[in-house]
Amino acid sequence: MAVALIGTIVGAFAAGRPADRFGRRRVLFVLAALYFVSAVGSALAQTWFTFLFYRFLGGLAVGGSSVVAPMYIAEIAPAHLRGRLVAVNQLNVVTGILLAFFSNYVIAQLLDPGVAWRWMLGVEAFPAAFFFVLLFFIPFSPRWLVRQGRVDEARAVLERLGEPDVEREMAEIVTSLKEETGRQEARLFQRRYAFPIFLAWAIAMFNQLSGINALMYYAPRIFRMAGAAADDALLQAVAVGGTNLLFTIVALFIIDRFGRRPLMLAGSVGTAACLALVAWAFHTGGAMGTPVLAGLLGFIAFFAFSQGAVIWVYISEVFPNRVRSKGQSLGSFTHWFMAAAVSWTFPVVAEASGALAFAFFSAMMVLQFFFAWKVMPETKGLSLEALEVRLGAGTAELEALERQLHDTRARP
Repeated sequence: MAVALIGTIVGAFAAGRPADRFGRRRVLFVLAALYFVSAVGSALAQTWFTFLFYRFLGGLAVGGSSVVAPMYIAEIAPAHLRGRLVAVNQLNVVTGILLAFFSNYVIAQLLDPGVAWRWMLGVEAFPAAFFFVLLFFIPFSPRWLVRQGRVDEARAVLERLGEPDVEREMAEIVTSLKEETGRQEARLFQRRYAFPIFLAWAIAMFNQLSGINALMYYAPRIFRMAGAAADDALLQAVAVGGTNLLFTIVALFIIDRFGRRPLMLAGSVGTAACLALVAWAFHTGGAMGTPVLAGLLGFIAFFAFSQGAVIWVYISEVFPNRVRSKGQSLGSFTHWFMAAAVSWTFPVVAEASGALAFAFFSAMMVLQFFFAWKVMPETKGLSLEALEVRLGAGTAELEALERQLHDTRARP
């Protein structure tokens, strides 16, 4: 578990620069290959150290994907559908989680434990190969093409994607990137980007301080702590995955209608209450299987349609074109660093006091509510370039262009 998480941290930290240099599409090909090699290598490993090596490669792919995939989708999506389309990435993630829980249960029933774990890891090769093949059918990001000076190709991609006003979109993209002319690359850590950096850091940190990955990684163990038998614990983990998928689908249909902030506010209240229920159940002891299951299913439902869907959408939106890959890397790095910290400490804390562990997660969701209420700006319905201006990260020239476009649209 630990070495894969280390890989995600490294992959998230390192993916931004290659994505800028070689393009989002090419890096996705490399990540697909890493998924495939990791799956086959882990399944066939004959020594402990080769097993760790292939698990680390899988972690690299996960960390890199969490940077490049949402960023790519945000850069090709129309403003009014961007939340929904980036959330499709999260939908595929939770679908994979559910399939993993279910396939683990089936494999455990059919095979001897000595070889079952190899198949549990090896089946990943099939979706990895499918992912690799499908990448041949996607275009380059138009914003990356403009950054490379391939303006005509970018215009053709926008036309292929159905952009209603290609020339206006091209003008905004060119203006937002104009500051980079004559530079090798733009710096992320400067005063202009302080607010987007804080937003990405905070939403990624709270995402993991909810305890979501502690539940995903240790669901069967948590249910056994609550008194479930081993087979029942695996089935309850499948229920967690199914609830996660169902409410991610709900988020898919409402994130662009209601916005990111209302979902975060509602999700913070719901997750805090459900985690408090689980903490209470562990504190009182006795017959706690039912309240623990109800509390965790409620938690995963509120999480899935709020921060589970919002995090990758939001991080991909708040950074300007000039530094989006670096900002996405920072947000993803924060996410996976906190995932590692929570996942490594949770078994120790939960062994000492399950009530304390879940009470802490509940308190963090209360803090997240105040962050969403007082600090977090809404981003729905705005172009990525308009968001640069809204968050104070745009150039004077881009701000002038946005005012001009706004006046033109407002004219009867």
